[in-house]
Amino acid sequence: MIEATPVTTIDGIVTRADAAADIWSSTSAADRATALSAVADALDRAIDDLVPVAMQETSLAEGRLRGELTRTTFQLRLFAEVLERGDYLGARIDHADAEWPMGAPRPDLRRILTPLGPVVVFAASNFPFAFSVAGGDTASALAAGCSVILKLHPGHPRLSVATADVIIDALAASGAPAGLFQLIAGREAGIAALKHPLVKAGAFTGSIPGGRALFDIAQARPEPIPFFGELGSVNPVFVTTAAARARAGDIVQQFIASFTMGAGQFCTKPGVLFAPSGFAIAELIEQTPLPEAAALLNPSIHAGYLGSLEALSAHPEIRVVSSRHTPSDQPPAPTVLATRAESVIADPHTLVTEVFGPAALVVEYDDENQLLEIARLLDGQLTATIVGEDGDEIAPELVRMLAKRAGRVLWNQWPTGVSVTHAQQHGGPYPATTAPSSTSVGTAAIERFLRPVAYQGMPQQLLPEALRDTNPLGVPRLVDGLPA
Repeated sequence: MIEATPVTTIDGIVTRADAAADIWSSTSAADRATALSAVADALDRAIDDLVPVAMQETSLAEGRLRGELTRTTFQLRLFAEVLERGDYLGARIDHADAEWPMGAPRPDLRRILTPLGPVVVFAASNFPFAFSVAGGDTASALAAGCSVILKLHPGHPRLSVATADVIIDALAASGAPAGLFQLIAGREAGIAALKHPLVKAGAFTGSIPGGRALFDIAQARPEPIPFFGELGSVNPVFVTTAAARARAGDIVQQFIASFTMGAGQFCTKPGVLFAPSGFAIAELIEQTPLPEAAALLNPSIHAGYLGSLEALSAHPEIRVVSSRHTPSDQPPAPTVLATRAESVIADPHTLVTEVFGPAALVVEYDDENQLLEIARLLDGQLTATIVGEDGDEIAPELVRMLAKRAGRVLWNQWPTGVSVTHAQQHGGPYPATTAPSSTSVGTAAIERFLRPVAYQGMPQQLLPEALRDTNPLGVPRLVDGLPA
């Protein structure tokens, strides 16, 4: 049992984080990159110590956890590469121009992104490595030049402490300032840290109620701060008539594999499948064996899953299509429910709702135009998927409509894989996230913890090195509107 951090100690923790951020933000990008790589190396060396603890606390399999730790260390090294390139700074230079055609001379203006300061990160439960202590929020904040106060998730506290020890030791050995990364525990400690005036941003992955409560706290501060919350998503899948005609059996197999992956505990799980009637999609699912029941991450998630599933199943327009056993079994069996498109159109907010766990809803439609009507009614999503054929007439408008409501739109692929790469977008309109213009996965995640500063008429020696005419760091820049 990990004791909660006393609220009375939070001021000292944040003060240390602020002092560390001041030093870290002035540390060269090359040195920060070296430190991130050192953390990745240390975590790789500790894999045989960390994975058994993770298995004990999460019920996840060894192979899954080893793969997730590999993803985590890859992510740290990828951010190190971003720092070495320097394009994350967004450097822009406009030289003075007496003939600037706006009607007045243009002054010398130089713009760059600079770190926000201390960040409070609230770890997730479903990915104990990749979205937890050493996860994407921590990696991107440290890369940006911010310090991190990590509020551990109670679902894997011993793993959190063990991982934090590895990070702290690796940073110290790399010459990073003390207090750059600190761990806290307990709900009240997390709230106190988020409210502290020296904290400049928050990041969260979890439920809609929890994330919204923290977002409201961040916005209600005397100085409101950015809060990057990933909250909830149903990740709808739209199957066109032509696709169902061509490959209904394959679609069913792929859907089952995707929604049951990780016992349905992925934030990108496809929770709703819209399929045309007349192709027996629901019947095919009923005839297809579902995976064996698997334990969920912790009792809280198990209880939440049962509550959400029972509420959805109780709706008069819902029927159970397939379940290996009673859904309330321990561990819970995968379950597929079904309804009609007309019912969703009449009550979208009740029926299109996240059930975090191994359950999904099949919605049968008669007319493809109903897909557009449903798409207009959707809340914000992390992903939206179209399973279609190249000649589908509805596809262009459906893509356009879904792009308004989701951060990532997929064609004939399944959303449960979130690649860590440069073009990834893991975010979306509320309630998927509280900051739809940002991503929590991929190299663009660093931008969340930076803000722009412009220097006007500044002498060369007082400018950040990336903005000096000599460009001693060799970073990519936009000079007088042109890449240089």
